[in-house]
Amino acid sequence: MRPLNEASERQTEMRSFLVLLIGCVGVVYGDIGTSPLYAFREALRPFLSDGAQANEVIGLISLMVWTLTIVVTFKYVLFLLRADNDGEGGTLSLLALLMKKTGSFMPVLFFAGLIGAALFIGDAMITPALSVMSALEGMKLVTPALDDYVLPLAAAVMVALFAVQSKGTEAVAKFFGPITVVWFLAMAWGGLIHIGDDWTILEALNPMNALWFITHAGWAGLVVLGAVFLTVTGAEALYADLGHFGRKPISTAWFVLVFPALALNYLGQGALVLSHPDAVHNPFYLLYPDWALLPMVILATMATIIASQAVITGAFSLARQAVHLGFLPRLLIKFTSETNTGQIYVPAVNALLFVGVITLIFSFGDSESLATAYGISVTGAMVVTTLMAFQFLRSVWGYSTLLAGMLLAPLLVIESIFLMANLLKIHDGGWVPVALALAIMIVMWTWTRGSQMLREKTARNDIPLETFIRSIEKSTHGPQTVRGTAVFLTSVGDKTPAVLLHNIKHNHVLHEQNVILTVRTSEHPYVAEKDRVSLTELSDRFARLELCFGFMDEPNVSKALSLCKRAGFKFEIMQTSFYLGRRTLLSDPNSGLPGWQDKLYIALSGLGIDPSSYFKLPANRVVEIGEQVTI
Repeated sequence: MRPLNEASERQTEMRSFLVLLIGCVGVVYGDIGTSPLYAFREALRPFLSDGAQANEVIGLISLMVWTLTIVVTFKYVLFLLRADNDGEGGTLSLLALLMKKTGSFMPVLFFAGLIGAALFIGDAMITPALSVMSALEGMKLVTPALDDYVLPLAAAVMVALFAVQSKGTEAVAKFFGPITVVWFLAMAWGGLIHIGDDWTILEALNPMNALWFITHAGWAGLVVLGAVFLTVTGAEALYADLGHFGRKPISTAWFVLVFPALALNYLGQGALVLSHPDAVHNPFYLLYPDWALLPMVILATMATIIASQAVITGAFSLARQAVHLGFLPRLLIKFTSETNTGQIYVPAVNALLFVGVITLIFSFGDSESLATAYGISVTGAMVVTTLMAFQFLRSVWGYSTLLAGMLLAPLLVIESIFLMANLLKIHDGGWVPVALALAIMIVMWTWTRGSQMLREKTARNDIPLETFIRSIEKSTHGPQTVRGTAVFLTSVGDKTPAVLLHNIKHNHVLHEQNVILTVRTSEHPYVAEKDRVSLTELSDRFARLELCFGFMDEPNVSKALSLCKRAGFKFEIMQTSFYLGRRTLLSDPNSGLPGWQDKLYIALSGLGIDPSSYFKLPANRVVEIGEQVTI
């Protein structure tokens, strides 16, 4: 029976792996899979006036194929997927890991993480607008009469897409993978049937043609590089979604399906343009026969919606990490799946992305104009990730500075050239992602700096907890004792919570059992239940309790308190009161922050969810005591 059981287990493992494999095709590669819709078309744009020569087309396709090979295959699939933080990837996850390993606060590293996160959120606004408009513009080829309906339809798709976020995407996600698999197969087919139009396109597989293009294309070549980088948009999502699918399914999907399909499609587009130069205006859709045109427009629209969903979900995950790491206020985060913690909904981020996407659609009007604004956020985020990867090699893998520099310098040079090429588009709309990233970074920096200053200011009036306990025990005229347990939430476990002092000052009572509770966020994504609770008895009436959550965990205090019984702390939840301090912030022009930043911090604090909801405290057992604090 053992061989049968082993065979059954292998079959079960294989089925699970296939489910992950198909699922990651939809979620991880949804964004990069829509790049063929516009990348080659935009790269050809500088040559439209004089017409692209054969060697230029071959060199351009070679550059696109080898950009995919170097940036995605070597950097992300073979390297960064191994640079994980307990299985989690992404800019903020890598930042948390590096701060944990270095054991100190590094301003350069900190700001690099903020810049990378801000650029990713900016990308999450541009990707849906560009992808959906590019897909719907294929309707012009079906009939020019539909041209006037592209913008309204794109807006309608966005309204529907952002409206369903609150319902959860678990059921819809089951269709994401299969549809995207069909999309990649259709792209491979479209390219394959046209490669024979001009077999010289296969010379693009020689990297020397890419080098020739860079060295001989002149100023136009530098402009083209900005469009070439559109081929790797979505590569950051590959790293950010590491925790959802794992390294093996993501890398297998890339080598088996995604990379071959992309390469075949770009080669097919190149061969089509070589044999039919008039196809230069829309080489992707012209790959397909007339009978397949409308189905491809529908399939492309579905694929772009999936790609949009992927970056929106990525933005939700990034915001969740930022909240737990203290870069943003405690935003409301809703879990839309009982089994998958990656399925979350963040209303504030959803509203921000929706407003941004709709504004971009109607401001730019078509995908060609919006494509000029694209690329800066992607290349900027990639450069930041490479710089952080340098520190990862030194701090985590123990490489010498020289060896780490030698390994990453070529990649950094390539990405920096692409970044400079994209910066040339600043005046044509490239300022949009820069402005978005700058605004988001200012928000995160203001919240981080303001929270630090607030902690420093309130710490001046702190009383050591041990000193307070001794004074209470020695006092002969202390506060009246009442039955039950009081839990006082505080961010500093060795200081007396202000809410405890206010309770004694105003109510003149002290409970039989008092717990000083601090909730700590680990640099690890998840914390095991056995490591969740740390309980220290301070006296007969006082105990210090620390709950530790990973930055991807849900900070459910009520559930975690049930683990306290294992640590020897017994209490009845219906005889327990949770005391929270509610601060009203007032702007102080003499504080360390400028006046405008004071006001921004106060406004951001108003966005934060109530602590009792954030920590999942029993609603009917919470007592709040307010105070005014100037910042």
